[in-house]
Amino acid sequence: MAGESAVSTVAKPLMRGLLNNAIKRNLIVALTLAGLSGLTFQQLVASERKRKYAEFYRTYDAEKEFEEMKAKGLFQSC
Repeated sequence: MAGESAVSTVAKPLMRGLLNNAIKRNLIVALTLAGLSGLTFQQLVASERKRKYAEFYRTYDAEKEFEEMKAKGLFQSC
């Protein structure tokens, strides 16, 4: 027990490259969050919007819409 001491030594703090390590870590986190946000937006908003547009144009009748607007008197030339 003569070689062991009751006090443990603390590891030296890492001072070199500290900023580079922090930037690298923050960049990885930022890119990961941006990718996840983009995928989430695409799934929740963009695909739903695309589906609604497809549904609208599947049932849209331009001639019927024109005749309704013409009957309401919205056109001066017709």
